[in-house]
Amino acid sequence: MPDGLVDREAEQLGDLDSYEGTLGGLTRREFINYCAGVAAFLGLPSAMGVKIAEAASAAARRPSVIWLSGSACTGCTETLLRTNHPSLDTLILEQISLEYCETLSVGSGHQAENWKKKAMQENHGKYLMVLDGAVSTKDNGIYAKVAGQTVLEMVQEVAAGAAAVVSIGSCGSWGGWPSTGVNPTGCKGLPEVLKGKPVVTIPGCPPNPYNFLSTVLHFVTFGKLPELDDKGRPKFAYGRLIHENCERRPHFDAGRFAMEFGDYGHRQGYCLYKLGCKGPETYANCPSIGFNDVGQGTWPVGTGHPCFGCTEQGVGFSKPIHELASLKSVAPPNSYPDVRSEKGNGASPGAVAAVAGITGAAIGAGAVIASRLGKQDKADESPQSTGKTGA
Repeated sequence: MPDGLVDREAEQLGDLDSYEGTLGGLTRREFINYCAGVAAFLGLPSAMGVKIAEAASAAARRPSVIWLSGSACTGCTETLLRTNHPSLDTLILEQISLEYCETLSVGSGHQAENWKKKAMQENHGKYLMVLDGAVSTKDNGIYAKVAGQTVLEMVQEVAAGAAAVVSIGSCGSWGGWPSTGVNPTGCKGLPEVLKGKPVVTIPGCPPNPYNFLSTVLHFVTFGKLPELDDKGRPKFAYGRLIHENCERRPHFDAGRFAMEFGDYGHRQGYCLYKLGCKGPETYANCPSIGFNDVGQGTWPVGTGHPCFGCTEQGVGFSKPIHELASLKSVAPPNSYPDVRSEKGNGASPGAVAAVAGITGAAIGAGAVIASRLGKQDKADESPQSTGKTGA
């Protein structure tokens, strides 16, 4: 957002003291710029950053959040601990009111459970319910219990009074790892358990925390959830294939693939499609924003490992890692020669021949151009062009 606009819009929020510290002591300009960035991430006009700032700075409007945990590894909670803008303390103390979370609650035992019930009563119809982990449903869910209550009973009770329900992570979104194979405990994702109640899904193993944070800020600002796809995923984060924004996509288009881990193509950063990368059939923004605020490269493909499609039901945890992805867009051309040599060193004879042919064509074209330029130079030096006569 331009500085002039930042100043004008910031003045609409009142004095600096009215929200100084809302995001860990940021200045007015920094706060508005941060909110404008959130708006851009959500695909909204930068001017909407003002509304986000107003909502985030109004303590009375902080939504209560009740965070439940099912069958999972706690990785989705851990990924939230790695956020820096806002930091975790700013998020739970100043942007939302985290009433209950098994991992982060200060209280424990009866104290924590009683506080959860109190928060549900006082904020009935207004709080946000979040679940990480799958829900065990076999034998009425007896395989997963908290404080004598099954997770199945818990999510049904808490969801009944929630203004909105969000499942974070692949396990909560569609069952994830606990639901694969024989699934002895009957684990399911939250949308399948709460049929008839809309559920926002933020899949990933773990998902990028900013996909969750931006969804919450959208709810805080507008009182409604962002636009969702047919699987309940926010379109701003899951609207495009990973393959479209992957940093290795140029190699795919050029027919350059790693064929084995550690081979020449793998070391050169070539496309991992032939190693089973599921990016061509997986919708997520992993290559666009990266993890841990580091940026490009901080995701599986960026570190040399194929995407295994954790955000996509029926792909992640279902397809073997070596199985090729079902291409949703353009198939790689089969006419390109293999970049490997049979001995493992250098390029293959086919690749060398192709390069030689291209080089030869380039040299031939260069010779033709040079010849023509030479003729033009001689023509330019002719008596007619120089004005000289042959006396």
